[in-house]
Amino acid sequence: MKYDHDAIIKAYPSYGSIIDDLGVFDQNGEPLEIDQARVNAARAELDALAYKDQRAAEYPDIGTQLDYIYHHGIDAWKTDVIDPVKAKYPKP
Repeated sequence: MKYDHDAIIKAYPSYGSIIDDLGVFDQNGEPLEIDQARVNAARAELDALAYKDQRAAEYPDIGTQLDYIYHHGIDAWKTDVIDPVKAKYPKP
């Protein structure tokens, strides 16, 4: 069985280890009982925040952005650089 590692880590912050095909274990190496509803809720929270990482990866580096502001102005920077990324990855 393949586990959703990120969601399990969020749902069970005191887990010990996750081994696909074997299970989830506590810090003492004992099997940890996983509540799938809790993992699903954690996955939903992670997915709701994914837009932040997607935006950060898409924005140009700060030096490029400052250069754009210097040459084109802050209003052009907002409409040409920032707004397209926000439209591509909207907040949920």
